[in-house]
Amino acid sequence: MPTIDLPLSELKVYKGTNPKPVDFDDYWDRGLSEMRAVDPLVHFKKSDFQVPFATCYDMYFTGVKGARIHVKYVKPMSVSDPVPAVLMFHGYSMNAGDWSSKLAYAALGHAVFAMDVRGQGGESVDVGGVKGNTLKGHIIRGLDDDKDNLFFRDVYLDCAQLAQIVIGMDEIDGANVSATGWSQGGALTLVCASLEPRIKKAAAVYPFLSDFKRVWELDLAIDAYEDIKHYFRRFDPQHKRVEEVFTTLGYIDIQHLAGRIQAKTLMATGLMDAICPPSTQFAAFNRIKSEKQLEIYPDFSHENLPGLHDIIMQYLRP
Repeated sequence: MPTIDLPLSELKVYKGTNPKPVDFDDYWDRGLSEMRAVDPLVHFKKSDFQVPFATCYDMYFTGVKGARIHVKYVKPMSVSDPVPAVLMFHGYSMNAGDWSSKLAYAALGHAVFAMDVRGQGGESVDVGGVKGNTLKGHIIRGLDDDKDNLFFRDVYLDCAQLAQIVIGMDEIDGANVSATGWSQGGALTLVCASLEPRIKKAAAVYPFLSDFKRVWELDLAIDAYEDIKHYFRRFDPQHKRVEEVFTTLGYIDIQHLAGRIQAKTLMATGLMDAICPPSTQFAAFNRIKSEKQLEIYPDFSHENLPGLHDIIMQYLRP
């Protein structure tokens, strides 16, 4: 069986390399408390894009540190309230995507909420203001500042806050809210389900942001993970702070959040993925304790996985 990583038999039991900070659970409990104290000031505005069977809204809410977060919300009109909902999370540096990509779920009677990650390719605001490097790369943003200022810490809380808002909406069936995404979106799907235990189902494809030290040791800190290598070259050229750096990154390592997931979870991976190496994905999957299944594509890398969109759609149906 093709692989660029460990043999499949070893992948199935691999539990990760990146260290977990001793105060990890306190860190996230404190972050969730901060998030719950925020008045989200939710606002809806009808979009210029509309279709006969659904209403499309630009939705905005205030996240931690005052960032204004944008979401594309598609509400089906063919069924009575309350309706199930799907939260969608996009790939690294991208945005929530076209309205048309949400319509298949709306046609099934699902509301869709697709979030723009703060500071990336959409409308959501990155409030910034961190000490240290801001030239390139969100993984290391805030690494030289207080650990509460890690960029992805705030993004993860945005995902949980969106889920909390959606679950509480009158027109949504709060017991039938699911999440899905690919790459960074796969990571945020798992994060959302870990920080909001009421998420019913999660479908994550080749998740990013897992087992950072493993990526570095495989010499694959390139492409999406390249800022790790750049960080050491600029700020620790003799690698004197390796354990400190990776322990701090452990706060935003999704494998350490995976054990909190209560949702039914589907994950998919290609064994030739050199962008998000298979072992890093298995590190997260193997820590999930809830009901789960894995779709494996032996000959595929970080690319479209044939038939998977259909599998996910069927999986997320109530």
